[in-house]
Amino acid sequence: MRVRDLARLPKAHLHLHFTGSLRVTSLADMSAAHGIRLPGALTDGEALRVPADERGWFRFQRLYDAARHCVRSEADMRRLVDEAAADDAAEGSGRLEIQVDPTSYAPFVGGITPALEIVLDEARAASARHGLEVAVVVAASRMRHPMDARTLARLAARYAGEGPGEVVGFGLSNDERRGDTDEFAHAFRIARRAGLASVPHGGELLGPGHLRDVVGALAPDRIGHGVRSVEDPTLLASLVESEVALEVCPASNVSLGVYAHAEDVPLRELVDAGARVALGADDPLLFGSRLVAQYESAREVHGFSDAELADLARSSIRASRASTTTRERLLAGVDDWLADDPVARPV
Repeated sequence: MRVRDLARLPKAHLHLHFTGSLRVTSLADMSAAHGIRLPGALTDGEALRVPADERGWFRFQRLYDAARHCVRSEADMRRLVDEAAADDAAEGSGRLEIQVDPTSYAPFVGGITPALEIVLDEARAASARHGLEVAVVVAASRMRHPMDARTLARLAARYAGEGPGEVVGFGLSNDERRGDTDEFAHAFRIARRAGLASVPHGGELLGPGHLRDVVGALAPDRIGHGVRSVEDPTLLASLVESEVALEVCPASNVSLGVYAHAEDVPLRELVDAGARVALGADDPLLFGSRLVAQYESAREVHGFSDAELADLARSSIRASRASTTTRERLLAGVDDWLADDPVARPV
C-alpha cells in the first residue's frame, strides 16, 4: 500500500496536558533525582486500561498525581516543556497549545505566577529551538473551588496573546462528574473578556446532558473530547452549526473505558456530521501514544484516506488560536503534503 508519512503532515496539537506529556524516561529521571518511587504502571510501557466509572478514574488520577509529584523544580518544568515541543515538532505539529494548571507546581517555584511564567518562558525558547509554536492553555480543575478558577482566569488574562509563550485559552479539566459546571461560568467570563478561547472538557465520561450544561454555561470555542455528542444528533448539529471544535483523543477514550475498542470511537460519525475535529494525544504518558498515533488510528482503524487525514489536519489548524499568518503557512504545508507522491510501505 502507498501512503504518505503522517509525521510530515503539518498539524496543530490542541489537547495535550502538561504532566501527561512526559516521556517515561524523563519521569524516571525526575523520580530518581527526587527519591520518589513510581508505580510500575507508569514505567512499564503499557497503555492504561480502566473502566469508565469512578474507580477507574480514581486509578487514572492516582497515577497522574504520582507523575505530577515528580515535577518539583523549575528545571523539571523547563525540561518537560522542551521535550513536549521536540516530540510534537518531530511529529509534524507546527502549533502546540499545551494545557497546564500552575497550581500543581506553584509550591516548588514560589507561587502560581512564577509557575506560569516559567512555562511561558520555556514555551518561547522551545518554539525557537524546535521550529514550532508552543502556546499555553491555563486550566482550572473541577476538583477545586470555583473561586480558584477565577484566580487562574485572572492570571491567564494577564498573559493573553496568540503567539509562542502566550496564553491562548482557559480550560476546565478533571472528572466531569465532579463540581457544578454553572459555578465555573464566572471564571470563563473573565477569560473571554481577555480574548481567551473557552476550552473546557466535556462529553467523554458523561453524555449529552452534561455536554449541554457545558455548552450553556461556558460557551466553548472548543470542547476537550466531546465524542459523546454523537448520542444526541440535535446537540451535535448545534455544535457543527456553531463551529465548536471537538478535541478528539481516541487513545484516551479507549484507555478510560469510554469505548471498548479503537474502532468504537465515533471519529467517522463526527466527521461525517460536519464536526470540526482536532485530534489530540491527551496524556501520552498514561495512554501510550502520541499525536501521530491518533492519525494512524484514523487511517488504519477508521479507514480515512490521505485526503481525509489532510482535512483533519486542516481542521486542527483552523481550530487553533494561531495567528492568521501561522494558519496560512501550516495550511499551505498540508496542501504540499497532499501534493507529494505517496510511498510504498506496510501499514
